[in-house]
Amino acid sequence: MKQIFTLVLLCFSPLWLLAQQTCQTATVITAGTYSVAFDNGSQAPAPSCNAGFDNNPNKGAWFSYTPTAQYTTTISTHVAGFPDRDTRVHIYSGPCNALVCVGGDDDSGGGNTSLASFTANAGTTYYIAFDNNWNGEDFHFNLTEGVYVPQMFSTQFVDITNGYSICITDMNGDYLDDMVVPMSGSVKILYQNAATPGFTSATLTAPTTMYMPDWSMAAGDYDNNGYNDLLYGNGGGATIMLANDNGTAFDTKLESPEFIFSQRTNFVDINADGNLDAFVCHDIEPNVYFLNDGSSGFDYEQGGLGDHPEGGNYGSIWIDYNNDGNIDLFIAKCRGGGDDAAVDELYRNNGDGTFSNVAASAGFADLHQSWSAAWADFDNDGDMDVMIGNSAGAFGGADPNNPLNAHKVMRNNGDGTFTNVTVGSGYDVFTTPNLEHVAHDFNNDGFVDVLGGGNTIMMGNGDLTFTPQNFNGVNGAIGDLNDDGFLDIQNGNVVYMSNPNDNNWLKLHLQGVESNRNGIGARVEIHGDWGVQIRDVRSGDGFKYMSSLNTHFGLGEADQIDQVVVKWPSGTIDIIDNPDINQALMVVEGSTLGMANNQSSMFILYPNPAKDILKISGDIKADITTAHIYDMSGKLVKTTAVTDAAVPVQSLAKGTYIIILQDIHGKQHSTKFIKG
Repeated sequence: MKQIFTLVLLCFSPLWLLAQQTCQTATVITAGTYSVAFDNGSQAPAPSCNAGFDNNPNKGAWFSYTPTAQYTTTISTHVAGFPDRDTRVHIYSGPCNALVCVGGDDDSGGGNTSLASFTANAGTTYYIAFDNNWNGEDFHFNLTEGVYVPQMFSTQFVDITNGYSICITDMNGDYLDDMVVPMSGSVKILYQNAATPGFTSATLTAPTTMYMPDWSMAAGDYDNNGYNDLLYGNGGGATIMLANDNGTAFDTKLESPEFIFSQRTNFVDINADGNLDAFVCHDIEPNVYFLNDGSSGFDYEQGGLGDHPEGGNYGSIWIDYNNDGNIDLFIAKCRGGGDDAAVDELYRNNGDGTFSNVAASAGFADLHQSWSAAWADFDNDGDMDVMIGNSAGAFGGADPNNPLNAHKVMRNNGDGTFTNVTVGSGYDVFTTPNLEHVAHDFNNDGFVDVLGGGNTIMMGNGDLTFTPQNFNGVNGAIGDLNDDGFLDIQNGNVVYMSNPNDNNWLKLHLQGVESNRNGIGARVEIHGDWGVQIRDVRSGDGFKYMSSLNTHFGLGEADQIDQVVVKWPSGTIDIIDNPDINQALMVVEGSTLGMANNQSSMFILYPNPAKDILKISGDIKADITTAHIYDMSGKLVKTTAVTDAAVPVQSLAKGTYIIILQDIHGKQHSTKFIKG
């Protein structure tokens, strides 16, 4: 009997050794928990179904899974009772000699573990493969079968290798979002086709730089020549790559003259001179910025916008938090051990070239640990709220019960202060940490959502509460990659294309004239009988990625917009009445002011011409709260409260003006008047 048992072991030992080693010999599994071991001579998974860097893995472990019904199936390498390992998973369909990626993941499970969900169809065989890209130690994984839920996104793969695939923006001036991949000595661009689906690949030459975007990237037209330039953030410094005057190459580089341990980078017009500046978070010193000299050069500045001597600066984002028309700066900060370099900072733009840190009075000055903050008007009341994302547990080891290691939702009170409304928001329950947190409307329902970690999008409910929805992917650069009005996500060679629903939408393309050409820093509003939505145009949000410079609104079931308002950094305001929905709307700065049809039938101003006081008559006069007065070039010359339906104008010079009256609902009404 002993001899027979030995013979059986010998007979089956070759099959045991081959189990998990190749696609052809993949271990057949169903729902459950399984161990993984990497053996010499095993087959490394290919093609890669993951974004990020390949360390040339040379081993693999393979499993074969054929569901008996349609499920939303999840693979997780974070298994209770077993140590976490730094894993990477690839999920395929098709025959072993022609595998097609269905999904994959690297670090979404926390602690560098993998977490991936995909739609598994009954009777279809899927191959689940792990590699030793980061770690060759044994580990365990769970396969769970959940009730099928239609996915918001479909996974596609694009031909991108060996580059920094962290940017979506228009690179040829057609306002269609392209994929941008810097490489050493070149920039690969996948231009979105205008007439047919898909992309056209091109590689543009670029100067070599030692400061490639290891940490972050931003895009914008730094030299105002009509083609977007690129800002690289690196652990040693920063580089601006300038596109030439026809967008066919990058022919100039501007490099930081001093050491910068760069984190988040942004293009923004800091001094409101109409030229974009380059802002760079410094990890270990005060922040720095390249102040644009207007001649494709810069003055290098340090300090005044984050001055802690030990830095701690991670996720900068530029927003107008107090609705005064001046762009402000929030810095999500992180530093362990209770170091006060981790205290978040909010810099109010004083409108005179100076900034003041008002984090303490606004309610942000604590040791919360974060690499990024998602700013948006989550309750559609006309001002910017924020979800400051927890990053402290992203690398493992942090105390999850410490409130400073938790997500934080802050409601804008409209008076320069914020209230912590985390309890009951959904973020008191959804606690998965992540480095990246960004705010966009992914399902076009008119409420802004937050993409963070844990293969989850927190869907905004319009009242500063959020509902988790499974997302079969990870964070990345965001834009509309097929021009269908729904936002897509790219991370490396993986593109998560949105599966459209019946909700309506509007996109805006901005072209600055007196302001910077991209309109970065502009406030865009849409108004309807359903209320108001607002967006600030930003270059660089979250921690690492650069997303579209086009402005995107979801409308839900609303089929009409009464008014679009664009408030440019220069002070110019453009108003478009009753635009069509489900379209991309082009707005050139100043193009709608002074037009003959810029009149309202809802009120009358008298006397007109006026000497000292303009009186308002008509149905809306009791609702008017504020008046903004512009000269005919579109420059704001006066803002005043409206009392008893009267607007004082005695301080104005003689001439013709445009007046915009704002009512208690936030809606704006405009007409002309003459100051005599």
